[in-house]
Amino acid sequence: MPVTTRPFLKVANLPITKNLLQLTPFKIGCLTVLASLLFYMAIDPKQTFLAALDNQIINAMFTWRGPVATSGQVVIVDIDEKSLKQLGQWPWPRNTVAELMNRISAAGAKVVGFDIVFAEKDRTSPLQFLRELEKINKGKILSPEIIAHAKLDYDTMLGEAVAQTNTVLGYIFQTKNDGLKSTHETPFPSADIRISPQTFSYKDISLRAAYRAILNITEISQGESEGFLNVFPDDSGTARKVPLFMKMDGIAYPSLALEMVRLGLQKKDITLLISKQKEQNRQALLGIALAGHLIPTDDFGQATLNFRGPVFSFDYLSAADVLKGDFKEKIKNKYVLIGTSSAGLYDLMATPFSNIFPGVEIQATLIDNILQSDLLHYDPFTERGVTLTVILVFGLLLSGILAFWGPITGGLCAIAVTMLLITGHYHLFFLRNESIGLSYPLLTLLAIFPMVTLGNYFFEGKEKQFIKNAFGHYLSPKIINELVKHHERLSLKGENKTLTIFFSDIRDFTTISEQLDSKALALLLNEYLSAMSNIIMDHKGLVDKYIGDAIMAIWGSPHADPDHAAHAVRASLIMIDSLHDLQKKWAGQGLPYINIGVGLNTGMVSVGNFGSKRRFDYTVIGDNVNVASRLEGINKMYGTNILISEFTRKELGNQFFCREIDQVKVKGKKQIVKIYEPLLEGTPGESLKEKVAQFEEALDHYRNQRFLLAHEAISSLQRENPSTLYELYLRRIAEYQTTPPPKDWDGTFIFRRK
Repeated sequence: MPVTTRPFLKVANLPITKNLLQLTPFKIGCLTVLASLLFYMAIDPKQTFLAALDNQIINAMFTWRGPVATSGQVVIVDIDEKSLKQLGQWPWPRNTVAELMNRISAAGAKVVGFDIVFAEKDRTSPLQFLRELEKINKGKILSPEIIAHAKLDYDTMLGEAVAQTNTVLGYIFQTKNDGLKSTHETPFPSADIRISPQTFSYKDISLRAAYRAILNITEISQGESEGFLNVFPDDSGTARKVPLFMKMDGIAYPSLALEMVRLGLQKKDITLLISKQKEQNRQALLGIALAGHLIPTDDFGQATLNFRGPVFSFDYLSAADVLKGDFKEKIKNKYVLIGTSSAGLYDLMATPFSNIFPGVEIQATLIDNILQSDLLHYDPFTERGVTLTVILVFGLLLSGILAFWGPITGGLCAIAVTMLLITGHYHLFFLRNESIGLSYPLLTLLAIFPMVTLGNYFFEGKEKQFIKNAFGHYLSPKIINELVKHHERLSLKGENKTLTIFFSDIRDFTTISEQLDSKALALLLNEYLSAMSNIIMDHKGLVDKYIGDAIMAIWGSPHADPDHAAHAVRASLIMIDSLHDLQKKWAGQGLPYINIGVGLNTGMVSVGNFGSKRRFDYTVIGDNVNVASRLEGINKMYGTNILISEFTRKELGNQFFCREIDQVKVKGKKQIVKIYEPLLEGTPGESLKEKVAQFEEALDHYRNQRFLLAHEAISSLQRENPSTLYELYLRRIAEYQTTPPPKDWDGTFIFRRK
């Protein structure tokens, strides 16, 4: 199994110290990268201030790209300043709008859409005037023939004009509760709206919600279909996305642009495609299928616009000119939007190209994007992969350059990397109609520069800081501060000291590792090792090394500690308690059960820096180290979690209550060692004290070959509280009753294997 040790632990008074100190700023850069990665994994970039920064970058990329050609299939009939000057202020009499509609219809428009809502009756209509006159005269002056005359009712005239061609009427969704909702105000689009997979319904998706609809009056609502006009600018007031669907009273309704495209393609069905995987307690929306094409949307059913350019990128026809002349060649077989660019009619928004942009051209942009299949598409998986890769690769690269080549070279490289990322994003993603966030990796690189530069300034040649970095992951801050004050204690030459050595290992780790993939295994192991290591360090221990899933630790050095045995045992007991908490947590996550064994031995060892002149570790060697390792390994046989040697037990005094377990010779050792299990710190309860006394009395019978009495005592304990320990001794006693040991046998058990 591979051994993981502390990297490059070297003493402060060696010539190679400077090289290590140069590594310290690089470590700062690495930690910045790691922190950035962890923070990124914990947040939703689209729900933070990062989204605003990403939007500004997209704005800049639209500017760099400049205007592009439209499909030529969309025409805007504009109620512009010229039209208002010639025909009068808005709203015009509906017979004028009807005439405009008739001209467009006669020119052979493929589909006509109104970026206007006719929510009230035309008060200039002659029929309205006659009805008012009838009220004044208090009598009936309107004959049925007059009432039926279409030219007296301008609203009816417009409705008839609308009915003569493929027309989509626009309406507005009110999103706030204004108390004016009516059950009769329900849109009736002609599309057949489906959901795929069919097992889902509208309640499973998070479309933008509406309270009520502001519809066209009945006389005018004679079109082929209708769609909402709502556009929701972002926090900066810029229109970037347009919803293709919104939801009211649990029903999804399509937008004006989507309905126009559907009618133009002569299709009946629109399908909402839903992901089978949930995101944040809701189903993610993959997009919308129409005429065999996927229209990408975000999870809220919004399409991200690929703007063609500044204002008037589309063909505009003045409404006044349409009423005067023949525009068949410009309108024939086109998608025609009737709207306004007049500032006085307040249908203006901001876009990446302009702060004053007609709302009708936003609808035209959406139609053109759908027809050309070039809406901007946001792929969270691509963004996450690119962001993590950039942070990891360029973050570490920049950290190394800054740490070893200095701030000037590093600064130039940082500028070069930034330009490379922006250029790469523009060519590899933006020009391919893909929108991913770039602000987070750029901010990470920006943070690395001052962090590593300051590290170079503060840590270069600092012996005290070297010690903190050398032992920072393996000792508590309090002990490190002591070492900083007395750094002369760190020397290349080893010394003999009485210390307490600790080994722990996960039981059946190979079996556990086969149940998990590498990522899950790494997360589980890192969480376990972090928790155990923190406990060791919090109790004055030094984490010597990680040996795969095993931990080796030292108490009593490099910081002198007269109570090293007590601190080691106390930490071991707390580790078992902490493990129980982790076991419950992991069980809830469906992770395998993990148990550990701990071995502790106290004795004389050689401690210091061992290795070559270029690389060595602060560690311990000696026979007593091996004893601790063997004790850890035999926990499984006794069903215990912690075993300590009699030498550690002697150092504890009466601080801990321990149970004698056995008298053994471990493999490769001639010395007989009594082993104990520490049960708790302090005074035990009477029940526990009585059971331990009963077991130790049984041990005395066992060692003196009074097997019948030993069997009787241990059997009683086993019936009361079954355990692996009691079962082990009952098997041994049964074997010795069949094949008695030699007369000079003293009860020692000899382990033939580790």
